[in-house]
Amino acid sequence: MRVAPVAAAALSVVALVSISGSALGAESVFRRAVVARGLVEPVQVTAPRSERRRLYVVEQRGTIRVIENGKLRSGFFLDMRSRTAAGGEQGLLGLAFDPQYASNRFVYVNYTDTSGDTRVVRYKTNGTRAIPSTARVLLAIDQPYSNHNGGGLAFGPDGGLYVGTGDGGSGGDPEDRAQSMDSLLGKMLRLDVRRPGSAPEIVALGLRNPWRYSFDRANGDLYIADVGQGSIEEVDYTPRSSPGLENYGWDVYEGSSRFEEKALGPGEPVFPVYEYNHGRGCTVVGGYVYRGVARKAERGRYTFGDYCSGTIWSLRVTGGEATGVRVEPFRIPSLTSFGENAAGELFATSHLGVVYRIS
Repeated sequence: MRVAPVAAAALSVVALVSISGSALGAESVFRRAVVARGLVEPVQVTAPRSERRRLYVVEQRGTIRVIENGKLRSGFFLDMRSRTAAGGEQGLLGLAFDPQYASNRFVYVNYTDTSGDTRVVRYKTNGTRAIPSTARVLLAIDQPYSNHNGGGLAFGPDGGLYVGTGDGGSGGDPEDRAQSMDSLLGKMLRLDVRRPGSAPEIVALGLRNPWRYSFDRANGDLYIADVGQGSIEEVDYTPRSSPGLENYGWDVYEGSSRFEEKALGPGEPVFPVYEYNHGRGCTVVGGYVYRGVARKAERGRYTFGDYCSGTIWSLRVTGGEATGVRVEPFRIPSLTSFGENAAGELFATSHLGVVYRIS
């Protein structure tokens, strides 16, 4: 799937939603509840759809823990601390379960190795733990700097594994990688996991540091939260039906504002469906479109937040525009990620060691 162009009247949309959030906040039905404490810098929570009683929590240091029936299980599902450089924006950053996990037991991780370079690796598990000897590298990307590593993994509705990469780091994309088709940095890549060893496909460019992206499990639409440079945080939306190569704008644009006076690279320009300035936070954290059953009235709302302020927002996308944007009536300090369980209920992680349920 080449997930694709959305035209955005970004400036007018942003002006509207930036003032509507606080006004609508009181109507929210979302709440937070603690699921587990005592984790070490968790950066993701997820689960395969075949396991309704488990949550898997990625710890940045290079370990994965399991919450089973509401209790944190002792030991590790995977311990790769000896392979991982962790700290700052580096570490074990992403986990995805194969859509056929119940039968093939494949899991995929995205991490920075001891040299600080990005590796996407497949493991096979025995249903309880990953088997270290089964590790197979599917993607290797050298990182010129220690920041902007992206780190997410998500299977799309086409069965491809999508890997969001940052622009390589430093500041302002000094080597112009995000707009160059000669670099895998600053891109959304698609891996055909059924053909290990096949080259990654660039399906989008112009990303700075996509920190969490997800496909709506109901319709396959793609939502990307791309961390800004110094002023603007953005959420990008691309419907499944879109056919072409997308260009999300960085570093010609930061959000919908001009960042550098130069021409865009290839692809259809896509402007944010929502953005906010650094008066409201400093690092956007992407979430999911809610498709659970606990709050049926909230189904179809996309939830996201900010690491620095802990603010949580939700919105709907209607006709390619953000509608019904609201600020939720709680914060999550040091928010690092959102996640779904098998049933589509929402969860979130705090770098302070807590996993929350959003219900």
